[in-house]
Amino acid sequence: MSIGQAPGLAGFGIALICAGLMGYAIQRGATCTVAAVEEIVRQRRATRLIAIVEASVWVTGGLLLAAAFDLLRMQPANFAVTGWTVLGGALLGYGAYVNRACVFGAVARIGSGEWAYVMTPLGFFSGCWAFVAAGAMVRVPSHMPSPVFAISSWLGIPLAIFALLRLGQAVTALRGRAFAAHVWSPHHATAVIGITFVILLLTAGAWAYTDALAQIARGMVTMLGARFMLLLALFAGAIIGGRTAGRLSWTAPTSASLLRCFAGGALMGVGSSLIPGGNDGLILIGLPLLHPFAWVAFVTMCVTIAAAMLAPRLIGSKAT
Repeated sequence: MSIGQAPGLAGFGIALICAGLMGYAIQRGATCTVAAVEEIVRQRRATRLIAIVEASVWVTGGLLLAAAFDLLRMQPANFAVTGWTVLGGALLGYGAYVNRACVFGAVARIGSGEWAYVMTPLGFFSGCWAFVAAGAMVRVPSHMPSPVFAISSWLGIPLAIFALLRLGQAVTALRGRAFAAHVWSPHHATAVIGITFVILLLTAGAWAYTDALAQIARGMVTMLGARFMLLLALFAGAIIGGRTAGRLSWTAPTSASLLRCFAGGALMGVGSSLIPGGNDGLILIGLPLLHPFAWVAFVTMCVTIAAAMLAPRLIGSKAT
């Protein structure tokens, strides 16, 4: 379900620019839930995970400001928390582990020229399509409104100011020698992701690329051309990010990596269908709106990734 009205030509042009900037920021910030969980497991730090949650905070601020100026027309759908939510989160996490990147991370990898990850969105679409073809329907709508809109809308102002400060830091990081830096600060990247998503949301509706793939798999072809163009803009932005960072390569993928990425994508597609929602939609729509199903699914996803990373170590220690 979307927020806002169908975009005019000018609005869609803005949406395309924002989708490209989002892809650019995802690549330059190496934004990925798998990398965030790995940082916790290996380094006992949560810098990346905190930055990912920050993106949700920026979206919350943007939603509050939009509500204050009566720019919101419709809220995204909410769903009940069930056992399917937990199973979906677990499959989403395990699929990301198999893929070695979440759906955000796949965008960053494609932008770096790891062409095997082109199979991730294809696998994701296939997983969603197989779920629909099997006739499965487990989503239980919830009519509970988001508590975010019960908060004073003007609280969005300090959040928006802080987000703009982060954005200013990111712009500064593009100057001089820093422009060629391989990686942005995760906080700078997620500030850009959050801000561009809010603008996308107001101009083209609540758009997450995995949601677009899932809707196409369900035969929802309304504005199909526009959604496909936004998808292309996202990946084009990521490739430009990799090119300007000097990280874009043209190494041919192996059959094993193609199969791994497709399988990981398919698992994430099935998992997102059960929740419903991919981790990009959870982070940028569900978490900011404080939807319980999104928080349960995202936490389950992170725990599953951590468990998959720790399992070989624990099994090895028991064997010795």
